[in-house]
Amino acid sequence: MLEKYAEFIVRHPLRVVLIALLLVAVAASGARFLSFTTDYRAFFSSENPQLMAFERLQNTYTKNDNVLFVLAPKDGKVFTNRTLAAVERLTKESWQIPYSSRVDSVTNFQHTRGRGDDLIVRDLVENAARLTPAELTAAREIALTEPLLQRRLISPAADVTGINVTVQLPAENQHTAVPEVAAAARALAERLRADYPDVEARLSGIVMMDNAFAESAEHDMTTLVPLMFGVIVLTLLGLLRSVWGTIASALVILFSIATAMGLAGWFGITLTPPSINAPTVIITLAVANCVHVLITYIYYLGHKRDRRTAMVECLRLNSYPIFLTSFTTVVGFLGMNFSEVPPFRDLGNIISLGVGAAWLLSVAFLPAVMMWLPVRMHTESRRSETVLAVVVDFIVVHQRTLLVGTALITVLLSLGIARNELNDEFVKYFDESVDFRRDTDFASARLIGPYTIDYSLDSAVPGGVSDPAFLRKIAAFADWYRAQPEALHVNTLTDTFKRLNRNLHGDDPAWYRLPDNRALAAQYLLLYEMSLPYGLDLNNQINVAKSATRFSVTLKNLSSNELLALESRAHAWLVAHFPEARETQGASPALMFSHIGRRNIESMLTGNVVALIVISLSLVLVFRTIKIGLTSMIPNLVPIAMAFGIWGFLVGRIGLGLSVVTCITMGIIVDDTIHFLSKYLHARRDLGRTPEDAIRYAFSTVGLAVWVLSLVLVAGFLVLAFSTFRLNAELGLMAAGTFALGIFVEFMLVPPLLLWIERHAPQIPVAETTIPITPPPAGVLINGQD
Repeated sequence: MLEKYAEFIVRHPLRVVLIALLLVAVAASGARFLSFTTDYRAFFSSENPQLMAFERLQNTYTKNDNVLFVLAPKDGKVFTNRTLAAVERLTKESWQIPYSSRVDSVTNFQHTRGRGDDLIVRDLVENAARLTPAELTAAREIALTEPLLQRRLISPAADVTGINVTVQLPAENQHTAVPEVAAAARALAERLRADYPDVEARLSGIVMMDNAFAESAEHDMTTLVPLMFGVIVLTLLGLLRSVWGTIASALVILFSIATAMGLAGWFGITLTPPSINAPTVIITLAVANCVHVLITYIYYLGHKRDRRTAMVECLRLNSYPIFLTSFTTVVGFLGMNFSEVPPFRDLGNIISLGVGAAWLLSVAFLPAVMMWLPVRMHTESRRSETVLAVVVDFIVVHQRTLLVGTALITVLLSLGIARNELNDEFVKYFDESVDFRRDTDFASARLIGPYTIDYSLDSAVPGGVSDPAFLRKIAAFADWYRAQPEALHVNTLTDTFKRLNRNLHGDDPAWYRLPDNRALAAQYLLLYEMSLPYGLDLNNQINVAKSATRFSVTLKNLSSNELLALESRAHAWLVAHFPEARETQGASPALMFSHIGRRNIESMLTGNVVALIVISLSLVLVFRTIKIGLTSMIPNLVPIAMAFGIWGFLVGRIGLGLSVVTCITMGIIVDDTIHFLSKYLHARRDLGRTPEDAIRYAFSTVGLAVWVLSLVLVAGFLVLAFSTFRLNAELGLMAAGTFALGIFVEFMLVPPLLLWIERHAPQIPVAETTIPITPPPAGVLINGQD
């Protein structure tokens, strides 16, 4: 069947090329349906319980998507005429930011005071440039003692202040709305810097984080993909020493990417920062098939075969192993569908589509197009063969020492796995070259950070937010949180009630407490709400029925484990002291990301097991021996264990990006094992060689190819390590390290392991037929010499 297929390819190359181009064009046309989202919610499925709790909170109150301006005067004093004038100006201008619905700052904070039976509500700072020193001092004292401002919009030392702009992003056009808002905010900050060079302006907030996702993805696409493509082209030129062969391979790579991304569009996949790097991975994987086909073709041409005969033999020998390696690679990436993170599922599916396309193109389009292209033979030294021969002799002579030594190294390095712990900080998904990361770190250290927990505390009674008993429980919860070392600020309605109670008792500090009468508390609330200006109402704190209130806690920068531990303690307090709120869930982006890391590890364990079973069964069926088939998984799992062990010793923290490394690398590492073991078994079964000579034969046939292609994998995934998006960078770094260790294991563990397993195996008589999976010697394919 393979021979008939190969004959068709070489007899009708034009037809094959045209069909391939037509299929690629149809598939690639789906790219017009691709879209890109910057929304961090894309990292969570619609069934994610933390996302559902967060959406319920957002639907009950106003959304918390925001831009936070952080202003730091260089003289370290916020309460000066000049700095407050800058804050006052930026507060007014921030209303012009697209989709803005609320602007909060120290200048427009609605300060209240009593005048007899009247409640006076006005901006804390008006006409800042004209304030007297006494008025500035008074405003400073009020701001530093006001719970709603301290460590939220004013730092404890009054040297940094914030302006928080709440935006209502449209759900249908968020991918364009986020850059629009970010651009407007940056323009305002730039104008402020120009007019007030003595005031440092930084930008943080959820919208700026979403925009950082988009900019990181754009950076990766414009830098990493071209860099990876350049690495591949140079590698192919060095290996094939054929310009036309390199051009044909480059076309296969480009068509594979176009097909994968186009099919992603047809399937309705929305691109995200993780999935946008699929082309980089596809480039790395597609080149392997091209190398095996072209190396074999060039070899047969060098042995005076005509083009047609050379290509028929090439396809007969390579079609099956190329299919098998592509299959195991696809199985590994499809295992990512067990991930709890939709972008990782999309990444795995897009790469699987690309690998499938690369397989078809490498056994159809590439052979057909090579029928037209001239291939020039080159002569080079046999230094690489000599080096491999020396390595093989060393392995055979010292097989026991290598087996014990490699096993010992594996065990020692794998001990580091126990040092790893699942821990993450979602702000650190971006490296320090990203403006959002630097500005957010600055804000977190001096003012307020992005780590929050929000609760919706429900009295279950319309108007129940004015019930003194309900308010006392909320106040007790606030006191508990303020006593926690992780908390920076607590925003609660009870502080407003206390302030109003004091105002309407002649501003007597003794009355700074919750009202004892529900009707009186309701009157206070109504009077206050009627006095608030447009855009500064209490809709962000109270629901429409006035039965529930929002309780917000701002935290220090915490790891996922620390945040989950705090949430657990808070829930235990609610169960013990606030029975009505025992079912209340904390909600926030920080909590969502903290939970998803742990959930993803658990789900990916299932994916890894399924992929391992499928690949193992495939190898058993292919090699027709349970012993060799199952043993082949040892060198595929060992590099992964060693890599995670080294990571444990050097880093010790596993984040969201590393949770999918095992599934990705397992399906790729097995490719080298397939090629090596197939040649070993061919030598044993069909050539009747001893285990030692079979090892020599396997090295002479695929040793150089395995070495070079493994280096390509290392280089390809190492390119991802330069991503400014840490999930991609850590994934690339760990995968590259795993593949590098895979080279070591393939050369130093697999041969001694095979020799030990077959130490008592009898000599196998030469078979009458050969299995169609044996390419010619890779070490002599380039120069065309025997």
